[in-house]
Amino acid sequence: MRIVIAEDSVLLLDGLTRLLEAEGHEVTGYKTADELVAGIGEPLPDVLVTDVRMPPTHTDEGLRAAVHLRSLHPRLPVLVLSQYVEQRYARELFAGEVRGLGYVLKDRVADVDEFLDALHRVASRGTVIDPEVVAQILARSRRDGLDTLTPREREVLGLMAEGRSNAAIAERLVVGLPAVEKHVTSILAKLDLPPDGDDHRRVLAVLRWLEQAPTTGDRP
Repeated sequence: MRIVIAEDSVLLLDGLTRLLEAEGHEVTGYKTADELVAGIGEPLPDVLVTDVRMPPTHTDEGLRAAVHLRSLHPRLPVLVLSQYVEQRYARELFAGEVRGLGYVLKDRVADVDEFLDALHRVASRGTVIDPEVVAQILARSRRDGLDTLTPREREVLGLMAEGRSNAAIAERLVVGLPAVEKHVTSILAKLDLPPDGDDHRRVLAVLRWLEQAPTTGDRP
């Protein structure tokens, strides 16, 4: 794959570049959001990996660049890296089309297999939300049907947020596929999102948390 990385940390940029090149990918790196926006073009990369916070203010330049580039190129897969759980940024990222989007914590990079799995799922037009983001939202949110979910349904919904298929969830929980399908159906029904054959209705269940969960506790 052709991968573009926007990351101002020289060590992380170098580490990601070496990792991905060792996997056989072609990598181009940028150290500022402005360089990213100016440098990216046709043909588009197979996936863009960008930090949320980049120079000059180190607030949300990377995220802004990602949202801008997605507005210009809606089919550009984007995996956003964040140092902390920042729900307001996740909400903004997922405000439009959710296919080919991912939001994961930088700690996830330390687990090479998990990071590569998330990268490939986003590049394949999947949707990935870091499980820690899901865990914090679950801990805070008690609204709009979420409090009616059983502990197992919450566990299943967390894995749905990671972009896992029913089969992958069944394997992770060591249960049968019919049991997972039953839980998913129940989750979507309780959240007033009955299944209709659209896999991304699953993601809507998670985005409902992002829309409604309080943001106290996010880093400034």
